[in-house]
Amino acid sequence: MPQSLPSLNLPSFTPRIVVEDSGQMIFDVFRKKYIALTPEEWVRQHFAHYLVDHLHYPRSLLKIECGLTVNGQKKRADIVVFGKDTQPFLVVECKSYDVKLGERTFQQSAWYNHTLQAPYLVITNGLHHYCCRIHHHQQRFEFQQGLPAYI
Repeated sequence: MPQSLPSLNLPSFTPRIVVEDSGQMIFDVFRKKYIALTPEEWVRQHFAHYLVDHLHYPRSLLKIECGLTVNGQKKRADIVVFGKDTQPFLVVECKSYDVKLGERTFQQSAWYNHTLQAPYLVITNGLHHYCCRIHHHQQRFEFQQGLPAYI
């Protein structure tokens, strides 16, 4: 693990990190390319590996930096897990480990999910993780203990 990046409250994995002129790069096995190793990417990679390696979500149904349009603007959701029915199942918003998670982060994630309509929403900074079950038709949500099993 690079010395400048902290341990997170997620299981570790063995990252492939190289140093280039532009800085440290981490190999993203999901996108199959090297990505700039920012604090947010450190969290995103850990969380994606956690979903696949520990919670057994199918790797083929994870999309990293999933493009979407919100009010005519192009945005990217950090991680979207699709269900067996090919509909969004879980949306994950990753922040840097030094960002405090609060209402603003939750609102950003909820706004992205308004377009995707996934039943589960997660926000994480790698140290703290919050998962909500979204009831779109009733326009309410409820916090969950842990993450849902993949269905």
